[in-house]
Amino acid sequence: MTDPLTNLINTYHELNAAVVDELDEQPSALEFMRHVAKNRPFIVRWAIREWPACRKWDAAYLRQVMGREEVKVAITPLGNADAVVESKADGTLVFVEPHEIFEPFGQFLDSVQRSLSGTTLTGGHVKYAQTQNDNLRHEYANLSHDVPTDIPFARIALGQKADAINLWIGDDRSTTALHKDNYENIYCQIRGEKDFVLLSPVEMPCVNEQMMARGRYVPVPSAATATSTSDDGYKHDDRGVGELEAQLDTGAERVPVATWDPDEPEKRTTTWSHLAKPLRVTLREGDMLYLPCFWYHKVSQRVGDEGFVCAVNYWYDCSFEGESFASHGFVRDVYLAEQRRPEYPELKVGGETGGG
Repeated sequence: MTDPLTNLINTYHELNAAVVDELDEQPSALEFMRHVAKNRPFIVRWAIREWPACRKWDAAYLRQVMGREEVKVAITPLGNADAVVESKADGTLVFVEPHEIFEPFGQFLDSVQRSLSGTTLTGGHVKYAQTQNDNLRHEYANLSHDVPTDIPFARIALGQKADAINLWIGDDRSTTALHKDNYENIYCQIRGEKDFVLLSPVEMPCVNEQMMARGRYVPVPSAATATSTSDDGYKHDDRGVGELEAQLDTGAERVPVATWDPDEPEKRTTTWSHLAKPLRVTLREGDMLYLPCFWYHKVSQRVGDEGFVCAVNYWYDCSFEGESFASHGFVRDVYLAEQRRPEYPELKVGGETGGG
């Protein structure tokens, strides 16, 4: 007899097309609620082309408006913020968060743009504006008037205003590892492109979720770093960062983290990983993506003509009423119970897996 999780995942794929719906125009509130009820994503091409941000946000304008404003910047060795990293000491997996600094926006944008020419700052590390704390209405408030204060169809349908509006700026090297959010997400691409890999909540047994120790990249000062000056006269003191090492936070609680990567399907698998059917979509300048709550997503990006990638997303609190959230929890409980069955000896709760 086929196990219940295999039946669930196969049935879901039989009933749902392995594509992201493309709409001709922004939906009405009623049409949007139909997608929310189905918990299915969609994309609207050129949905935000009339936004002032799409017309105005080139590098010169951003420097003029934000130039010397202090912003929080995430720094990582490889662009892998909030990602699973193997410990050099013993190979164990750790969920590592980025090192963070405050610096003038113009200095940050210099670093991002210079990465294209191979002239990188801060020892070649990757910088990314990704604070996810409603930053557009706070540290980037000077830019907030160039985008709507809300997405009308989402505000009306969900009966609430956006809980957070976030600005994201980086280069080709920044990636976002597979994860999920408890928000209804409206993602809007301003500059460059982003590639999304999506998995439905039903595919939770495929992603090899582990309770993982947390760590953070911390600077190890190096005499090899130096000070350089940008075209705008900013002083870049690379000695302030130096080399970055992932260090374990022994006092932090473990967190559940997806360790399976759809782009490396043979690595860190579970018995159900081969059943996954990832959806893939590229978001181009002016496009809008609706990403439903609880959907797993992995993101990579490519810079545009201005030498950076820029996007804005609106987070709306999801509803925990009805059966959706309870059903996701039930799937997770069944998955954990199935792992402990003797038929699946290769699976270990809280550790790496093999086979699949």
